[in-house]
Amino acid sequence: MIRWLLPVAMIAAIGTGAAMAATSATHSTAPVVKTVASAKFGTVLVNAHGRTLYRYTLDSKRVNRCTSNATCAKYWPQLLVKAGVKPTAGAGLKASLLGTINAKNGMQQVTYAGFPLYMFAGDTKAGQVNGQGFEKEWYVVNTKGAFVKHAVASGTSSSPSPSPGAGYGTTTTSADAWG
Repeated sequence: MIRWLLPVAMIAAIGTGAAMAATSATHSTAPVVKTVASAKFGTVLVNAHGRTLYRYTLDSKRVNRCTSNATCAKYWPQLLVKAGVKPTAGAGLKASLLGTINAKNGMQQVTYAGFPLYMFAGDTKAGQVNGQGFEKEWYVVNTKGAFVKHAVASGTSSSPSPSPGAGYGTTTTSADAWG
């Protein structure tokens, strides 16, 4: 009996650790919204861990239209903060454009220029933009809070363009990405 209890206990502990890690990535106590320079999209918003932040075209100022749909909410986690905690702006951002709106369970969703911010579940590490252009409804966000729908014109940059799968050069637009 003890032989099968140990593996079950280990699996439960691993599952709990993974759930806690996923929760902490989305529910930071003081999220910092930062910027990163993308050769393809210009300067875009990211969270404290470098994960790309997105806006949803169906949202309006101070209105989240994603979380009422279970599938949308699953693939597009909100950037959340505990109620009463003010998000902070990294270099290159206007702190006056950061705000929050009500979310579930005593949490607040971080907004920029009044619009809710999200991450994409398909971005598994910093620098990825797999949600860019998804179903023509999800786009990265620039420092003014606007959508970045198209690649920026490449000037005389000496840095090479990223290869597919190497972060800011990756784009997924197919519904197949939903699983």
